[in-house]
Amino acid sequence: MDEKAEEIPEDISKLRQKVLDALDGIEPAGKPRSNHEPTALMLSSTTRASKRLPPYYLVYFLLVDFLQFPRMGAWEKSAWTVPFRYKDRLYAIEHQKMGLRICAPNEDPDARISARPTEQQEADSDLIANKIRKAVDLARPYFDWRAKQEAKGNRLNVANHSKWLFDRYLYFKDIFIEQQAEAENKRAELRQGKDSSDLLSLQRVFNSGLLELTSQSDWIAQAAVDAFFSWTEHAFIHVAILRGRIENGHQVAELASANWKEKFREALDLDDSYFKKHYDKLLILRIQMRNFMAHGAFGKRGEAFSFHSGAGAVPVLLSESETNCYSLDGAPEFDEAEAIKNIDSFLDDFWSSKFSPVKLHLFSNVPSILTFVADSTYSKAMRSDKAMSELIEYIESRMDAATNMDW
Repeated sequence: MDEKAEEIPEDISKLRQKVLDALDGIEPAGKPRSNHEPTALMLSSTTRASKRLPPYYLVYFLLVDFLQFPRMGAWEKSAWTVPFRYKDRLYAIEHQKMGLRICAPNEDPDARISARPTEQQEADSDLIANKIRKAVDLARPYFDWRAKQEAKGNRLNVANHSKWLFDRYLYFKDIFIEQQAEAENKRAELRQGKDSSDLLSLQRVFNSGLLELTSQSDWIAQAAVDAFFSWTEHAFIHVAILRGRIENGHQVAELASANWKEKFREALDLDDSYFKKHYDKLLILRIQMRNFMAHGAFGKRGEAFSFHSGAGAVPVLLSESETNCYSLDGAPEFDEAEAIKNIDSFLDDFWSSKFSPVKLHLFSNVPSILTFVADSTYSKAMRSDKAMSELIEYIESRMDAATNMDW
């Protein structure tokens, strides 16, 4: 009996009989009934209905975890196999490298290779797939409970999309730099060909496309800034894991829903003036960007209205205050070029800091493994770039072996 099954709440445990009823005739295979059955199963073929099975993990947790069907362990290109009988006929569900399949055993006792499934086996597999799908739907409360239980512990891998998100920032940043250079070239050309007539000079500016290019450059820079903060929202969670600040799924979920300020504080040290300086600049930039975009882009300082007075036209700003959402005075408007400069300055200092090993992890394809927090694997890897690189290579080799089912 799986130890997890003993912990199942009574109301969910009562689902077992309903789920078994939905399987209607599908039951554990038990011991081989003939000397031929093990060979027949080894020479089995894949039925058409295999494509209609639910995801492999739901089938596994349904049959093995919840209903306690016995399973066979891993072997070449196969992660697990659950033999069962349907209407007293032997079948199996197997998770292979090529996917999940319903196995139809070769019934010929003299066979040495697999054969096509019989019409009876194809008809059975259609019914088996339907019954398993129905049972999976009924077992949803168990899957939800199981997920909640796992989230409390550290047997979790946290998906790492840092490289993809950072590449998005670099993409917009590179375009911004190119457009800035092009705009500067146009300005130089206009200065060289400046006319004595202000009207002709103005006409040359309009005809040059400089105004349009400048606007597009601003849009691209704003997209770059947004991409950067999107990356940090994700990357800071992984940095906190690597530093041992969070160690279970519940804490990861809490930090994921926290605001940007909390993520920064959890990942880096604000008592270090090295990062406090960048935190202050980036926080102002984030507030400026958020106010501009969240308030419908009325103005870069949040100005939405203006009224006439003896002083002239006066802008009214939308503020963050809960007691008064209007203001005449607010933060300065953000400058796109300065924003990119501040971001790159933070990144340069981050990558060259004592936390430099995190860069290797963030830009790899490996997830963050919470068990490595508890057993000090990450604390050791954080000692040097070499140690982190060796850990990443080890994880990648294990991931490749699992993907290829090379046990």
